[in-house]
Amino acid sequence: MTTAPDLVRTHRLTIVVHGRPAPQGSKRYAGHRLNAASGRVSAVLVEQSKRVKPWRALVTAATANAMTAAHIKQYGGYPLGGVQPLDGPLEADIVFTVLKPASAPKRKRTWPTTRHSGDVDKLIRSTFDGIADGGGVVDDSRIIRVTATKAFPGEHPDALDQPGAIIRLYTLTGDPS
Repeated sequence: MTTAPDLVRTHRLTIVVHGRPAPQGSKRYAGHRLNAASGRVSAVLVEQSKRVKPWRALVTAATANAMTAAHIKQYGGYPLGGVQPLDGPLEADIVFTVLKPASAPKRKRTWPTTRHSGDVDKLIRSTFDGIADGGGVVDDSRIIRVTATKAFPGEHPDALDQPGAIIRLYTLTGDPS
């Protein structure tokens, strides 16, 4: 990856999430409902994967914990008014550790290229929503650059020893051209 010579990347936060990463994918139609406030009828769309909600909750909790820990490390105490989320242009570097199928070779490195491991773009979507929900960023639209990797446990330098993710967030400053 090349960067502009005047672009400065500063590490701001590392989030470690333990649990099985889940892709946020397609929605299914679950009927209509009446919005009591507006009086409008709208379609109800439900996430097809039952694993998304627990994964996002794990990311949300890990983000909130990482934000508090970073504040304590920097300022020496708990935040009184809450921790301020990251804002401005951000970069995310994520390594997802996914379950290795039982059918995969045990002693040989393999790539997580099956449907079982999830689409990396859909893993990013569910993870970014969890980061925003946990107060890590003002909005996930602030993340303008992403590097994401899927790996099996122990088969990448940043892979965890169990399913989960390591997420590093950086602020970007300087001339983007």
